[in-house]
Amino acid sequence: MVLNDIKRTHYARQVDSTLIGQQVRVGGWIEDIRDIGKLAFVTIRDATGICQVIVTGGNLQTALQAPRQSVVNVIGTVQESKARDFLVELKASEFAVVTEALHPLPIDPTGRVESAIDKRLDARALDLRNPRVAAIFRLRSAGLKIIRDALSSQGFIEVNTPKIIGSASEGGANLFGFEYFANRKAYLAQSPQLYKEQLTLGLDRVFEIGPYFRAENSHTVRHLSEFTSVDIEAGFLDYDEVMDILEQLVRKVAAEFNEKHKVDLKEAGAKEISITKIDRLTYEQCIDELAKEGEQLDFGDDLSDSALRKLGVLHPGFYFIIDWPLKLKPFYIHENEENTKVSKSFDLQYNYLELASGGRRLHSPAKLRKRLAEQGLNPDSFQEHLRAFNWGMPPHSGWGLGYDRLMMVLTDHQNVREVVLYPRDTERLTP
Repeated sequence: MVLNDIKRTHYARQVDSTLIGQQVRVGGWIEDIRDIGKLAFVTIRDATGICQVIVTGGNLQTALQAPRQSVVNVIGTVQESKARDFLVELKASEFAVVTEALHPLPIDPTGRVESAIDKRLDARALDLRNPRVAAIFRLRSAGLKIIRDALSSQGFIEVNTPKIIGSASEGGANLFGFEYFANRKAYLAQSPQLYKEQLTLGLDRVFEIGPYFRAENSHTVRHLSEFTSVDIEAGFLDYDEVMDILEQLVRKVAAEFNEKHKVDLKEAGAKEISITKIDRLTYEQCIDELAKEGEQLDFGDDLSDSALRKLGVLHPGFYFIIDWPLKLKPFYIHENEENTKVSKSFDLQYNYLELASGGRRLHSPAKLRKRLAEQGLNPDSFQEHLRAFNWGMPPHSGWGLGYDRLMMVLTDHQNVREVVLYPRDTERLTP
């Protein structure tokens, strides 16, 4: 082997007893160095795990002088280890420092010395060397694959809608606007709502996983200015049917985490979550339950944060709130034909935290225009959207799921910034 060849032959987790007597090359960063005189024990970590290297002779000074967290390239022979934490180790024949880490480092990436989350986010790339943090993002990646596979297996087509739009998708609230296009203001999309509805006209079932933007002046552990949403829309399905899809999807992600990603769950400090069935409570049931808890609300009142926290105590874990008053929902939500004051809509909650919102959509152009006017919106501002409804719009339903919040729940974290690589909020624009 030639040391200046940067290609590794094995990751740390692949160095096991089946390789005893073989020469391998690993690359990673120095986590610890233990000098015992004529030799040193060096632990090297990479993205998969950790291995121990025995360094002697001419390589010894190179290893001892290398700052911790420096990137190294090592050639060595695999042998049995007497160490308690390693079954095998490498006896180095070549040990080279590829890139030195400049100390003092802004945080301790091993996690032994804790740092505030703001300091960790300022050095996020280094923070990802912490096994606990890295496990969160391996789980996040795994969850996205599970979702994509599950929706694709049910006939959904993945789509990509514009993130720069010419009109508000839900009436103009909380949008980031900017001037760039001649004589017209543009916005960052807060949802793919209007586009995904239109796409059911020809593609029937669609889903999108993408970033969206809301200019909310919220300073909480659950709000971000840029977030990842999982959205679906399906023709010829009613709201209870897309609710079934959402329930099955959440249960599937949790189940596969428990079955196939136990090591990462444990590394991330998360507990296994078992979801057998998600209860469905009507809005009116919630109002009645809250009244018994001293929270007096009239029909048509929104559920405040304090009200949702009380519901979360009564219904710990996942639950749906269904059949909301029509006036509380966006203009595109369909009324319940048997009670027009109620909408065919739902929210998915985890304790007090809203994870998803969805429902049956209006597909009648006349009803849609009427609802826009009733909510004080100008139908002329939605002409591009409305004209698609004149081409034969199928009845359709859908939902949007806040993926960052779902990951908060499944990894047992209280701050959404823990599960987003580079979060953007009212105060953070870097790194």
